[in-house]
Amino acid sequence: MTPPTQRLPRLERRVASELAWWTDPGLESLGVTIAFSERAGGVSVAPFTTLNLAAHVGDEPEAVDENRSRLLTALGVGELRQQLVVPEQVHGERIGSVTREVTGAGAFAGRGTAPVAGTDALVCAERRVPLLMCFADCVPVIIVAPGPAVAIVHAGWRGALASLPGKTAVVLADATGCATVDLTAYVGPHIGPCHYQVSSDILSHFVNTFGTFARADSGGLDLGAVVEASLTGSGVAGCSIASLGACTAEETDRFFSYRAEGGHTGRHCALACIL
Repeated sequence: MTPPTQRLPRLERRVASELAWWTDPGLESLGVTIAFSERAGGVSVAPFTTLNLAAHVGDEPEAVDENRSRLLTALGVGELRQQLVVPEQVHGERIGSVTREVTGAGAFAGRGTAPVAGTDALVCAERRVPLLMCFADCVPVIIVAPGPAVAIVHAGWRGALASLPGKTAVVLADATGCATVDLTAYVGPHIGPCHYQVSSDILSHFVNTFGTFARADSGGLDLGAVVEASLTGSGVAGCSIASLGACTAEETDRFFSYRAEGGHTGRHCALACIL
């Protein structure tokens, strides 16, 4: 059942200046822009071809900075380049709150203010402060509150097992005074279960915590299903979750994949900004 007065989320592909990304145009009326980027349209060379947005993978810092600038410009928020917040992702459980004091943290590769340390989820109610997190198989989650306020979650298997998406939804709702049922969530491109084999011990932990659906018919771990279960378990309505359904390991022409590309590749992103 759809929460009263709440629209159903959707993701649609946009292309501009040789860049492509996925967004929900319906958020414009709320004054929010989101994006799951693809890998084309940047300046990075192999193995980071071409829109690599991560500073920690060995790419040239100048290329990373140019790629970030190109993406923000394509999204219509190029003037907010200096305010960009990019955290240090560590596959942990820390949820960071973005305030004016951390504006610009990690915005530029190898210079300027250091990234927000050891953080795998960001919550923000500040206007005109873009948030960016990087991915190459892990599950990107963007959550939007009607305040408006936004959150981004980086959920690898550790974050998913710890229910980081659901915990972040609760923090976002508490910060804005709404209920989790009022939130909208978006699940971006990530590795699918056919390509995500994990140890039997890890898989057992997921099955015991979430249920047998965590183990796909292929025997792999279904991270996407676990993330959605984490969100609904926190109170987010299932109909308020839009999932792109793209597998990074199968679509390396469009997305980066750590596993499919031998561990040496770039990163696409999830981005959210209150305008």
